[in-house]
Amino acid sequence: MKFIKPYLLAITSLLFVNCTSKKEVTSLKNAYKNDFYIGTALSADQIEEKDAKVDSLIRKEFNAITAENIMKSMFVHPQKDKYDFALTEKFVAYGEKNKMFIHGHTLIWHSQLAPWMQKIKDSTEMKAFMKDHITTIVSKYKGRIDSWDVVNEALNEDGTLRKSVFLNTLGESYLIDAFKLAAAADPKVDLYYNDYNNEEPAKRAGNINLIKKIKAGGGKIDGVGIQAHWRLESPSLEEIEKSILEYSALGVKVAFTELDITVLPNPWDLKGADVNQNFEGSAKMNPYPKALPDSIQNKLADRYASIFKLFLKHKDKISRVTFWGVYDGQSWLNGWPIKGRTNYPLLFDTQLISKKAYNSVLELKQPKK
Repeated sequence: MKFIKPYLLAITSLLFVNCTSKKEVTSLKNAYKNDFYIGTALSADQIEEKDAKVDSLIRKEFNAITAENIMKSMFVHPQKDKYDFALTEKFVAYGEKNKMFIHGHTLIWHSQLAPWMQKIKDSTEMKAFMKDHITTIVSKYKGRIDSWDVVNEALNEDGTLRKSVFLNTLGESYLIDAFKLAAAADPKVDLYYNDYNNEEPAKRAGNINLIKKIKAGGGKIDGVGIQAHWRLESPSLEEIEKSILEYSALGVKVAFTELDITVLPNPWDLKGADVNQNFEGSAKMNPYPKALPDSIQNKLADRYASIFKLFLKHKDKISRVTFWGVYDGQSWLNGWPIKGRTNYPLLFDTQLISKKAYNSVLELKQPKK
């Protein structure tokens, strides 16, 4: 009898090891740890860890973070001679504490500008602003932030340059200068251009041309961010794959930076429809106010599975896949383009419970029986 106990201990130890191994695979970040970072966008409340359950979910599932809003210029640089880094400090500290990849979003963007920035008309003043803004922020977090969206959404849908306050005051050179300034402030940080719909042919062509111009002008650009605010039926996997291949051929990394999949109708798809108050409260525009039907849950799961299968096919070219939000209740799509709707675009529902779409993404990494 005295020999039984060591055998029992050995068996118990093996069972524990096996259970631990299984647990390591039951999270997104562990399942994809050898492929690319799995990230999420954090709200201010999440950065401040105000909800323990949400915080636990973030730490379990994700190994990369982006600040949803607090690093945009209107928040971090509200006045000409005033910066506010209070929440950014907490954001970076959160990533460091949890050993996460930290992405900075965003340095130069025409939207969510502080009011004083919108009033700049003079090229000399704009150059001075850009130099101070980029140098101050990037230098402050040198060696702590792993990558930056240097310029965000500078293109129109046809691939031409958006007539922003930056283009109007400085011309195309602002794009090259922004990347040069960021590289000078932190030579080792990865620098990205980030946009939406830049997997569509016309905008992709414009984005490719933009990357070539930045490189030709002496700017350092390490990657392109495809926001990936997608739909159940579009864009096609073929166009997504073409984008991965064509951007990668330029010698840059590809990141999917703001992934979510709307399950609701888009008013712009309706012929002659304007996005206005007439759609508010429309049952046609808000078909699932209480819950998502199983048929749509299945479509969402299939869509996510097909997208991640493609990502895995090209994992050598992809640096990061970041979801734009942790769970459905947080998603910006509940209020855009129509306020008051209920959307279901992410892998976790409003109760933080994983959906069928979550399982479909994990199952791609499960060993086949």
